[in-house]
Amino acid sequence: MHDQPERMRAITATAWGAADLLGEIDVDRPAPGPTEVLVRVHAAGVNPTDWKQRATGGLGLWSEPPILGYDVSGTVEAVGLGVDFFSPGDEVFGMPRFPHQAGAYAEYVTAPARRFAPKPASIDHIQAAALPMASLIAWQVLVDTADVQEGQRVLVHAAAGGVGHLAVQIAKTRGAHVIGTARTKNHELLRSLGADELVDYAERPFEEVVAGVDIVLDTVGGDYPARSLDTMRRGGILVCLASPFDPPAGVVEEATRRGVRTSAPLVEPDRLALTAIADLVTAGRLRAEIATVLPLAQARRAHELGETGQTRGKIVLQVI
Repeated sequence: MHDQPERMRAITATAWGAADLLGEIDVDRPAPGPTEVLVRVHAAGVNPTDWKQRATGGLGLWSEPPILGYDVSGTVEAVGLGVDFFSPGDEVFGMPRFPHQAGAYAEYVTAPARRFAPKPASIDHIQAAALPMASLIAWQVLVDTADVQEGQRVLVHAAAGGVGHLAVQIAKTRGAHVIGTARTKNHELLRSLGADELVDYAERPFEEVVAGVDIVLDTVGGDYPARSLDTMRRGGILVCLASPFDPPAGVVEEATRRGVRTSAPLVEPDRLALTAIADLVTAGRLRAEIATVLPLAQARRAHELGETGQTRGKIVLQVI
């Protein structure tokens, strides 16, 4: 007679739609396959992708039951066949499987071992869980896509947000002059993270006071991409993250006319970038601002807070 599989708590959406459709379920604990690790989740970061997918079903790349979440920090519980660089007891963090289901809102996840990196010893699991998706987006945009160089001018919209405040820091490590749009109440934080210029978007149009920009990182959408073109130098790059796949209608044509390149990338799991990010954390050059920590059972509340669009930094679910 076979032993019954061990069980675990997880958060699922009973249907795609509002946050009140989120609920806790009891499911079989997964087992690692070849090249995979089983990670006991200590904390799970909450990202706009999570509530957007909950509302719409996203790209439809879901398993059953659909367990939300991508950002993980935890401890390796077991390793599958062929895994030779992680062992049980190792502390790791990562953004596995994106855009396929990772299932981070749970007590355990399995994923290919190379989707994780060693957690920086200098921070706890809450801090580490806040980093993967947002820091990977910032890294892949600023380092891989834009190849930010010393002295270049970088405009970060929603600079106090989850991606924005990490992008400010990463751009500074590359020697950029960083301009951020944010409410005045967040300016002190952003200056402490290295921002050189700050504009309160509620007080005046940013395009009236910002000029000569080489790289724009936009997580706001709406009319921001079109307005951002007025701040940019010929030869610059406008990165649109609010609506992946395509920048807003008409922006590409106008950008091309002005000699500006556009990009709308989708973040990817990346162990080498995670390792570089961990090195910045260890060196004291990158940190996540934590807005709120909630228990796993309050994932619904986490989504409701995130959807206000007023969060400073990251929301994290504490699992254990």
